Formats: sequence, structure tokens, C-alpha cells
Amino acid sequence: MSETVIKVEHLYKLYRLGTIGTGTFRRDVQRWFSRSVLKKQDPFVPIESGKKTSHIENQSILALQDINFEVKHGEAIGIIGSNGSGKSTLLKIISRIVKPTEGTVRGRGKVSSLLEVGTGFHQDLTGRENIYISGYLLGMSKAEIKAKFDEMVAFSGVEEFIDTPVKRYSSGMYVRLAFSVAAHLEPDILIVDEVLAVGDADFQKKCLGKMREVSQAQGRTILFVSHSMQAIKNLCDKALWLNKGELQAFGGVNTVVNQYLNHAQHHKFKQTWASPTVAPGNDWLRIKSVELVPQLENPDDPLDIRVPLTVQCQFWCLKQDIQLSVGLLLFTTGGECIFDVPSDPVSSQVGVMEAECTIPGNFLNDGSYYISLNFVKDTSVGLFDFDECLAFDLEDYRGDILWYGKWWGAVRPKLPFEVKCAEPVLEESTLRL
Repeated sequence: MSETVIKVEHLYKLYRLGTIGTGTFRRDVQRWFSRSVLKKQDPFVPIESGKKTSHIENQSILALQDINFEVKHGEAIGIIGSNGSGKSTLLKIISRIVKPTEGTVRGRGKVSSLLEVGTGFHQDLTGRENIYISGYLLGMSKAEIKAKFDEMVAFSGVEEFIDTPVKRYSSGMYVRLAFSVAAHLEPDILIVDEVLAVGDADFQKKCLGKMREVSQAQGRTILFVSHSMQAIKNLCDKALWLNKGELQAFGGVNTVVNQYLNHAQHHKFKQTWASPTVAPGNDWLRIKSVELVPQLENPDDPLDIRVPLTVQCQFWCLKQDIQLSVGLLLFTTGGECIFDVPSDPVSSQVGVMEAECTIPGNFLNDGSYYISLNFVKDTSVGLFDFDECLAFDLEDYRGDILWYGKWWGAVRPKLPFEVKCAEPVLEESTLRL
């Protein structure tokens, strides 16, 4: 059974708003004496049952609340959650950059943190000089840096400019060189915060490959924060979900990521009305129900770009024998119309009528959308517009694709696309220029 390398117990972190320390020198000394000498709870930040006491309610924010988990040797843990949920605070506490307000963090082995890309870099020094300075600050000896120097430079791709001051580097070159230094550390535990947010697509792929090598091939433990769920799924064995400083779930990566996505997605899937007197509409028709039905194999799975979506609408038709058609309009939340699809006109009957349209899977790009319906007579006369009646989010899905930048385009159809060898070449010499 793998040994535990990180154990977090009853961890709290409280920040006072607008104040450094306790506010007075006397209280600072009293706090130090209570915590460092008497080994007691901070008298100015009392925490009871995971909540702030009333007299500090408006003066502070509880960034982490009663966090408990264990990490085994060799595991890759993805830490997920929305902005402000406490992910970076947790990493800083584990890295011993900041102290917890309450609770304990126990670790076994050498810890290296990549929380700020470019730590130790000086603008007026060359790339070569900055590699030595940054490597030393990150815990490497001069001999280790010298032995790995060529590998670092090759990984960064800035060989041509290694003796140029980094102030002349582009932002991409700067972060590539900085990450290259940190990526060649040999810690027992590597802590990485949003490294895939920097660099181009090619470099992001190299970063992920390097972390996979550290975790799987070298058997080291990784704590990885990212907003890319595909990167989390591809790299990590388990996931830890934080929400407003509280631990929501910790377990298998697919299960926890799906729970997080379902919670994060903003849906308006169904609206119904009991009678025409209260339903939206006019003298021509009244809406009975409108619903978006995702065709999911597992009801607990999140919506992603592969899922077909069926739009169903029932309405009370109040006029006989009119040529009626229904239009489905899909918009991004920014108001860009993706498509406007009309139905074929039909002769209406007084009573309940229904309309149905399916948006195929592998058609839309990831993002947030809303649907509007319009009802038309004789394909030209508008009867009623039911605006923004449904809304949904689609998550990304890349499969085996290891690039995690934003996929271009309003739509992302999966079309037949074949690549094959048209004319085999038997002799390699014929290909030489």
C-alpha cells in the first residue's frame, strides 16, 4: 500500500479585510505569544465549528474551511473550482508560503512549487544567467543546473537568444524559459498552478507531457491546478473540488470533474404552464411547455460538445387552418446568432400542437448558449417570439488531442476528413532535396 506523502487535517485560513496583522503592535505581540509560546488558538481569529464568530463577520473572509484529505505517493491530484474558491491558497499553505489559521499539513519528501512562473528572473540579466539564479532559488545546486542546462534550454526553445538579456524576450519566450527551469527540478512533490495558461499550443503540449513524465514515469506526486478539465482528466488520477473554501468532493477524477461541471453549468432546461390564461403568447397561440432534452447515456454526465440536444415545444393553437411554422434560433450569450432553422409549414388545428428539433452532437463548439423560438404564419407573418426560453452550457471534449487552447469557430462539426498516402515512395533517397 502506498505511503501517505501529504495529509491535511481540519485546515482553515482566514484573511482580515483591510488590515495588516491585528491592527496594533500590542495585539501582534499577544498573538505571537499565544500561538508560538503557549501553542494556543489565535485569540483574534476565533473559529467555531467551521464558521467565523459574529464579531469578525464583517472584517474577514474565510478562504478555507475545515479541509481534510490525504495524498498517496505517486498520485497526481487535480484541484478544481471556480475563481476565488481557495485553490491557490491551499497550494500556498502546502508549499509553506503562508501559514494556516488553524489545522495541520503534514508532508513527506522534498516539495517544489511552480506558483509564479519566472521566480528569480532579473530583466537585465541574460537567459543563461537567469537559469542559474532561478534554479538556485528553486533549490537546485550549481552542479545540478550545469548538468541539466542544455536540456533546459532545448526544452524552452530559446537557444538562439540564451545570451540575450531577458528584457528583450517576448512574453512567450520569457515564460517558456522560466517554466523550463522549474520543470527540471527533481522533487518528491511537485505543485503546479495554472501552468497551461501560459505559452503557445506547442509549449502547452510540452508542459503537459513533462508533468505526465514526472508523475507516471518517475513516480512523483503532483498537485495540479487548472481550469482545463481535459488537462485534469488526462494527467490526474484523482480530483479535489473546492467551492467557496469548502471541500465539495475528493475522489476519482472523472466522477469529481463531472460533479463540478454539472454544478458549474447554468441551465434553463424546461418551462411549463398549467393553462392558456397564464401562459406566454397572444390571441394566436399560447405556450404550454418548452424543454431541452440532452441525449445522455448516463444522466450524471455533464453536457459536452458530443451530446445531441432535442428541443421540444408544446403550445395551445387558438386559430384553425393557418399555415404555421416554428423557427428555432440559437445564440451565444454574447448575442451572436449561430443559426436560424425554420420548420416546414403545416395547417394548424385548434388544440395542443407540438414541435421538435434535434441539434446533433459534434456540431457546436464549447460555450454558453440560449434558444429562442418564433412562430410564423404563411412563412412571412410573425405571430409570436418566445425569446431566451432555454439556456445551456456545453463543455469541451478533446479525446486524445493534447492541445488545450481555445478551439476556433462558432461551430465545431465532425466532418468526414481522410488523410492517406496517394503515392508510396519505395526509396528514401528519392525524397532528398
